[in-house]
Amino acid sequence: MSEKNRDGKRTARERMQEERAAQEAKARRNKKLIVGGSVLAVIAVAAVVGVMVQNNRSKPETPVAAPAGTIGDKNLVIPVGSANAPSTLTVYEDPRCPACGAFEREFGPTIDQLEDQGKLFVNYHIVSFIDRAVPGKGSRYGANALGCAQDAGHFRDYHDVLYRNQPDETNDAFGNKATLIALAKPIPGLDTPAFQACVNDNAFSGWVSAVQQDFDKSNFKSTPTVLLNGGPVYPKMGTEEITPANLVKWVDAANQGKPLGTPGTNGQSPAPTSTASETNNPSPGTGG
Repeated sequence: MSEKNRDGKRTARERMQEERAAQEAKARRNKKLIVGGSVLAVIAVAAVVGVMVQNNRSKPETPVAAPAGTIGDKNLVIPVGSANAPSTLTVYEDPRCPACGAFEREFGPTIDQLEDQGKLFVNYHIVSFIDRAVPGKGSRYGANALGCAQDAGHFRDYHDVLYRNQPDETNDAFGNKATLIALAKPIPGLDTPAFQACVNDNAFSGWVSAVQQDFDKSNFKSTPTVLLNGGPVYPKMGTEEITPANLVKWVDAANQGKPLGTPGTNGQSPAPTSTASETNNPSPGTGG
């Protein structure tokens, strides 16, 4: 092989190597561009979702229909007891929240008694965020059923039955509307065609969403959140842990020197109206 031919072959081989190297470099650049573009796309989508979530949070829905007798801004609060009672207990609860169930089983009878004595006006905010974390619809359907019971004038009885029969958090029994209707059967006057239709049609779904959006706007992050006259009492008030006896003591101390409200039976406000005011109920954003 002549020197000229060897030089020609080496030059061709070098050109092939250079061309391959250039192609590989181009492929690497394209790969980086694709990855970078994908990341940017994900970031863009996340930003859009974030804006949508923020917009949803900043613009809570106004429910088309709210249960009768609900009070407060947009009628999002269910009142129990006498509105002229000297103290107000504000309770945020989720039907699927196990801590809420434990709270109700331990403190429900004491709260009912304080309501009936005219010492305590209770404002319930029925939230439904656990469905976001645990698959199912039990929070939303349970909250709607509680709204239906309020609409029928039997909120307290149904609320107490619901929490006494609360399933495990991962058991979506309240996502079954037949279960929610069956729990109404022991309560005289509640298991009516109107109540069944309200539960089956999810009649207050917009109200349930609005209550949850109101909770999202607040600084409260968990349930139960319990406030006595605007101050937190669960799990402690100051350095004292909440117990049924301490709750009575705290309410009596807060009521000292003040006239009691109208004594009632079964706690349900005798004639709930949408014009009743929400006493000592903190606005979202003031809690901790």
